[in-house]
Amino acid sequence: MLREMRILWKNHIFGFCMVVFPIAVMLFFTSLLDEGQPAELPVGVVDLDNTSTTRALAHRLDAFQSSKVVARYPSMAEARHAMQRNEIYGFLYMPKGTTEKLLSARQPKISYYYGLTSLTSGALVMKDLKTISTLGSAAVGQATLRARGATDAQIQSFLQPIRVDLHQVANPWANYNVYLSTVFVPGVIMLFIFLITAYSIGVELKFGRSKEWVAMADGNMLVAILGKFLPHTLIWLAIVFGYEHYIYGVLHFPHEGGAWTIVLLSLLQVFAAQGFGIFVFGLMPSLRMSMSVCSLWAVLSFSMAGSAFPIMGMDAPLQSLSWLFPLRHYYMLYQITVFNGYPLLEAWFHLTALAFFCLLPWLVIRKIKNAMLNYVYIP
Repeated sequence: MLREMRILWKNHIFGFCMVVFPIAVMLFFTSLLDEGQPAELPVGVVDLDNTSTTRALAHRLDAFQSSKVVARYPSMAEARHAMQRNEIYGFLYMPKGTTEKLLSARQPKISYYYGLTSLTSGALVMKDLKTISTLGSAAVGQATLRARGATDAQIQSFLQPIRVDLHQVANPWANYNVYLSTVFVPGVIMLFIFLITAYSIGVELKFGRSKEWVAMADGNMLVAILGKFLPHTLIWLAIVFGYEHYIYGVLHFPHEGGAWTIVLLSLLQVFAAQGFGIFVFGLMPSLRMSMSVCSLWAVLSFSMAGSAFPIMGMDAPLQSLSWLFPLRHYYMLYQITVFNGYPLLEAWFHLTALAFFCLLPWLVIRKIKNAMLNYVYIP
């Protein structure tokens, strides 16, 4: 352990990858989404009718929190070119005669166009544009019914026969910071753990210190592994617990599961990531190959965790493959126990899977010892 602490102190790669970069990633993601949702996304309007009714619709669109009308275009071609130049995320098209057809109940066609190159911004702009299209017909219908002597209750029941009473579980603000930072930041931290774990074993071969390392443990590879990674574990736990305190204590992210569940999840996150890194190096005792596999697995974890695209919507082979990623089980444990507050029994499979990742080094510990004693480092 003391030997490893000296190595950590002398090699600045460890300091940057274990402390500086994780803290920078933590602050970057949480500050990037500090407003909760993207606001005032630029949109455009093509108003060929140019009446008080269509101008009122454009004004209402500009009043939405997510959208901001930044330009009015004389034609669809110019609005489309503006979208292609990434100047706007979408635009509302109101053809000539829109107001006349509205007032005469001839169903005018109002079109809206949006891009999903950026999934979040495209979805938010689409929601606002769709709402505006609905409000246009509702305003005319309200005026017509009021002219016929209908009461406000009758108008409301006619225009909105079913009223939606929406209650968003655990995150009523629809704060994207709560949804995204709680999987992106742990995923990046696990990526660093994968890489540093494989790297710290690989450099023993690279610098010809492997036999010395095994000899200090009297040939007991379990003692060698525990002594090497105990300082790593303490540093990673300090980083992870600091992150948990930051998001739950400072930023006040919702955590229905309580403190002990968070502590257990943090411990499993660190131990499972280290176990996976040791296991990968044991499978292929090469510094270059083990770090390449660890980086590839960590990057794929963001897609296979289920936060960006639901796992049940993927093909069956990909659904089965998702169980091989520690971040997937971490994310499910977080969603079930911390975010929604269900008991650990509801997530027993994911808890067992993370515990299995922690024990993976047992499968390759003899191979690692053989590599340390007999392998020759090949750049």
